[in-house]
Amino acid sequence: MANKNSDDISHKAAESILGPNPVVGIPARDLMSTARMVMRQTIKQPVHSLKHLGRLGLAITDVVVGRSDIAPTPEDKRFTDPTWNQNPLYRRYMQGYLAWRKELNTWITSADLAPQDVSRAQFVIALMTEAMAPTNTALNPAALKRFFETGGKSLFDGMTHLVQDIANNGGMPSQVNMTAFEVGKNLATTKGSVVFRNEVLELIQYKPLTEEVYERPVLVVPPQINKFYVFDLSQEKSLARYLAVNHMQTFVVSWRNPTKAQREWGLSTYIEALKEAVDVILRITGSKDISMLGACSGGITTVSLLGHYAALKEKKVHSFTMLVSVLDTDVKTQVALFADEKSIEAARRMSYQSGVLEGRDMAKVFAWMRPNDLIWNYWVNNYLLGNEPPVFDILFWNNDTTRLPAALHGEFLELFKTNPLTRAGALEVCGTPIDLKQIKCDFFCIAGLNDHITPWEACYKSAKLLGGKCEFVLSSSGHIQSILNPPGNPKSRFFVNSEMPADPKKWLESASKESDSWWQHWRGWLHARGGKLKAAPAELGHADYPPMEAAPGTYVHER
Repeated sequence: MANKNSDDISHKAAESILGPNPVVGIPARDLMSTARMVMRQTIKQPVHSLKHLGRLGLAITDVVVGRSDIAPTPEDKRFTDPTWNQNPLYRRYMQGYLAWRKELNTWITSADLAPQDVSRAQFVIALMTEAMAPTNTALNPAALKRFFETGGKSLFDGMTHLVQDIANNGGMPSQVNMTAFEVGKNLATTKGSVVFRNEVLELIQYKPLTEEVYERPVLVVPPQINKFYVFDLSQEKSLARYLAVNHMQTFVVSWRNPTKAQREWGLSTYIEALKEAVDVILRITGSKDISMLGACSGGITTVSLLGHYAALKEKKVHSFTMLVSVLDTDVKTQVALFADEKSIEAARRMSYQSGVLEGRDMAKVFAWMRPNDLIWNYWVNNYLLGNEPPVFDILFWNNDTTRLPAALHGEFLELFKTNPLTRAGALEVCGTPIDLKQIKCDFFCIAGLNDHITPWEACYKSAKLLGGKCEFVLSSSGHIQSILNPPGNPKSRFFVNSEMPADPKKWLESASKESDSWWQHWRGWLHARGGKLKAAPAELGHADYPPMEAAPGTYVHER
């Protein structure tokens, strides 16, 4: 039962984790200001407040006398223990909480506030109400049962986990058992070698797993805020291995983990490093051009490189793929909820003062944006039930964070603030203005139907900014699960539509639904643009670029 509970919360969390997205953050002063605004609203609209207080009183009366039918939504898995429904006291406890939470949200939603203020107030109220859920207390029936089943050992174990997290995890419940994995041992194990290294990146070439390969290689560009091995987790969930077993010459970038000494690295720094990597790949493979793949902020970097190449009239990239990447940042998400002028400037100043933006700090921000999935689930599992944190490779990767140099973070904030990629020439990298319409090559764009970090509509709008022919595919998953989508999952679905109308909803209405993974659909798209088949190279690298360390290289181990 404990293992099943751990599996459930792990897979739920995997749909909600940070992913590689630089954020503004949520300043404490903004939270306090919003909380004060909520309190003032009770006085500003006394009649409105009293009306809802009366409605809450009637709802609580119905709960007490046993005639309330209020129940958790099907998506709310906190109250799945039968005791919450079968025991009259527990049922009233649960229904009282749900009635209070519902009426509080209805009160603020119908208050006389601007839409942005309502959204912020809802966020603050959610933080409070989810923290006060009865499932988070020692009265949780699952915790009481566990206490008696273990003779009190679960309480001791839970307190031990709490002390360890206070000492080692900033007081946040651990999402994963970090001792269960080791990069290069049971993660990132696909065979390959580092064939090039500069100050910014290592270039890994993977060993071909077929006798023939397509002449045009693929370069995978991961996001800068997480380590590259999301593309090479386990043998079953490795996109790098999938490419290698499907006749593709595969190269992956492993970014260096910057420190204060690299505080001035900006977007142009990363693009210049990528240009070197592209030239090395062309030299190793003998191909005149390559295919590329960029994910999340790696997608922004890839598209900026392509815009730079277009400005220089260089045709080194034949086609490319974007995974859950947003180029048009005019999008309403929780990430942007507190992103006003002051917050953006405060975030910029903070990273410049420290020299870097810490990945673990961003992870905390995202955790509090999804508190039930990323905090209270683990509070119950680790502390109340006394279970060990789950063993789950995706969560290990997500917790193996890196840093962003201050200059790059500042540029990402500027992209978020002024949205320059939507206007020709508004962004300049490596001395050239960027015009996305001049990027004429074919591209494949993946978005996630349930993605709360880069909403699929925003990915669709972003795809419309480019000048080439787009194959837009919508996965049925969330943010990270849209990337890690190997064939064979009976629950996997994706949508395709050869037309690209202006309205993304119209695209979805006329799209066809396909079973299994989009990886297979993408494989066919890549093969059609891969050139001719040729004999796979017997050795990795080239006389000018001999193999160095074995994959996963050295940069991935930097802390």
